[in-house]
Formats: sequence, structure tokens, C-alpha cells
Amino acid sequence: MRLGLHVSAFTWAGGAASIADGLASVARVADDGGFDRLSVMDHLWQIEHNGPPELEMLEAYTTLGYLAGLTRRVKLLTLVTGVVYREPGLLAKAVTTLDVLSGGRAMLGIGAAWNGEEARGLGLAFPPTAERFERLEEALEVVLQMWSGDEGPFEGRHYHLGRTLNSPQVLSRPHPPILIGGSGEQKTLRLVAKYADACNLFGGPDLEHKLDVLRTRCSEVGRDYDEIEKTVIVPLDPGAKGENVGQLVDRLGALAGLGFALAHGSVPDVAALDRLEVLVTRVIPAVADL
Repeated sequence: MRLGLHVSAFTWAGGAASIADGLASVARVADDGGFDRLSVMDHLWQIEHNGPPELEMLEAYTTLGYLAGLTRRVKLLTLVTGVVYREPGLLAKAVTTLDVLSGGRAMLGIGAAWNGEEARGLGLAFPPTAERFERLEEALEVVLQMWSGDEGPFEGRHYHLGRTLNSPQVLSRPHPPILIGGSGEQKTLRLVAKYADACNLFGGPDLEHKLDVLRTRCSEVGRDYDEIEKTVIVPLDPGAKGENVGQLVDRLGALAGLGFALAHGSVPDVAALDRLEVLVTRVIPAVADL
């Protein structure tokens, strides 16, 4: 079992002036300490789960570029990009740039988007759910075409690209891994089976059922279920003094038993570094062989 660190809040002591240094410290501990990947949200306002929208939030790909310059081994991604926030040609170029500048450590985390209030507030397109999923599938086709070296046009229902030139090309082979976030059984998991290298499910009592649905979707499209990396988003809180380590290790063990290869989550008060250090010194070694 591997761990991924998700940085989902930037409201830290010292205000905006402290964010760059605080994030740098978090990134270096994660990179040096054995985390497999490091992610941020693709939101422009803070989400309700974490607090009011007025709390500090950074734009995702600018932040990942900053993190690329601070780290050497950890994989970098969003959990997850809202498909309607960027045209797919631009998104492919952004992830390509991240991959090149990080030495081949980019992943594309993507989903259908859900925060209509945020989108409308900043004047971003936010079509109905069915259309967002149509756009998600077309965007996946666009980025895969751009990463394949095919420079031909793309004609979809929603996206029309005259020439899918992508230079320089990605360093990752055959392309940056695609992770599709979400657990919707009819649409999301079908797209995972058809296009994704990894899925990301929400931790909960129905995880085993969701994996069974994914197995069915893979069978329907002729995909090998075992080819898809199974990841799950769960809270990563070992306690400030490690008081929750045993409970956390047990939970991660149970997830590994279901077939999850990576647990990805946020750490409370991550900029203070104490909980992060406990994860590095006690939890990562304890789950490495699960």
C-alpha cells in the first residue's frame, strides 16, 4: 500500500504571505519521506467540506508547476480537474508542460466537475450533468490523441480542434497516467474502464460494491480489470503525537485487502508538519508490504 498526500487547504498561520514557504516545506517532506504522489484540488474557491468559499485557494496547475520545481520523485496531479474548466487542448498542453518540467512525473486526474456555484461565480461554463459527461469523454479522446503524436483534427459534438499538435511531447510513456475521479456506476466507472489507468473512489461502506461494478464495466468493454490502479481517498490523520497510528494502519490494511494499491488523503494542519512526519516515520513503513 502506497500513500498520496492531498493538499486541500491553504489557510495557514501567517496568511497569504506564508503559503509559498509552507507549501514548499510540505512538498519536501512528502517527497523525501516516501509519499508516492502529491495532489491539489482543481478548485478556485474553497469547497464547503473544508470551510467557506472565502478561504484561501490556489489555482491548480500553477501550483503543480511550483511543486515540480521543489520535488524530485513524487508524482504530481489534481484530484481532480473539472473538465469544463479548461478546453481539452489547453488541458493536454498544461499536463504535458508539467510532465516535461517534472521529468515525467505528471498524472492527469480528471472528472466531470460538480461545483456549479464556483463556476457561475467566476463566469466558467457549467452545462448540465449529461453534457459534462459527454465533454469528459471527448476531452479524454482529445488528450489521448494529442499524446499519441497524431496531429490531425478532432471533431466531436462539443470540441472541434483543427490540428492537435503537441510539441514538446510528454516524457511519460506511453503518456501521463490518467486517473478518473468519482464512483458513479453508470457513467464514471464506464469511462474508467474505457480510458483510465487509475480510478479514485471515495472511502465508504460501499467500496467493495463499487469495485464489483468496475469489474463489470471492464468486462463490458473488454478491459482487463487488473490493469487499472485502484486508489481511494480517505483521511490521513495519524494524530499529532501518533495516537491514531494503529487505527490508521488497520484501516489501510483493510483497503489493501480489497485491492486498493494507494490511499490518498488530506492531513489536518498539514503545514505544521508534525502529523506529516508521523506518517513518514511510522505509517508509510508499516503499510509498505501490505
